[in-house]
This record gives sequence, structure tokens and C-alpha cells, in this order.
Amino acid sequence: LAVFMTFLAGAWLLTPASKVQAEDAAPTFAAKCAMCHLKDGSGNSPMGKSMKIPDLRSKAVQSKSDAELHNIIAKGKGAMPQYGSQFSKEEINDLVAYIRHLGGKKK
Repeated sequence: LAVFMTFLAGAWLLTPASKVQAEDAAPTFAAKCAMCHLKDGSGNSPMGKSMKIPDLRSKAVQSKSDAELHNIIAKGKGAMPQYGSQFSKEEINDLVAYIRHLGGKKK
């Protein structure tokens, strides 16, 4: 039973982010992220260009692992603030799923 439970736990951790997770994060993204990254994730605004805000749809961002994206959201990077104390791990996972959704990456 212990081996089976370990297998299920591992399988759950490897389960790709679902569309539901991405949809759950849309309001959070709009409230906290879109002001810099824009609604479409492009970061293509005068502020985005001057601050070198990455396009979340880009290959550079989409090639990062979920753990890397989770860490960036939680701990911040450059001018991006830390959100680890504001969001639960589940909410950050949902934001990662939303970033994947913006990139058109099927998960």
C-alpha cells in the first residue's frame, strides 16, 4: 500500500497543469500581473519595454520549468516583487498554469 500511495503522490506531482488551473488564475493574473505583463502576457508596453519585462509567451519563458516559474513568482526577480507571502503555493501553481496557457503550451 505504501508503494502504491507513493506512486500516486508522484503521479500527482507530475500531472500537467490543467485548463481549470489556468482559468482559476485569470482574475489573479489580471489583478497582480497584467499591469506589467499586460493581459496577453506580452509585456509590450512603454513601461514593459523600458523595464525589459519579458514576454511570458516567449520561448525563453516557456522553456523554463514549472519549478523555475514558481520560484520567480514566489521570490521575485529584478523589478518584479515577491508574491510568495501573498499567494498560496496552489495559487502560484495556478499562475504557472496560466503562463503556460498564455504561451499556448498544452499541458
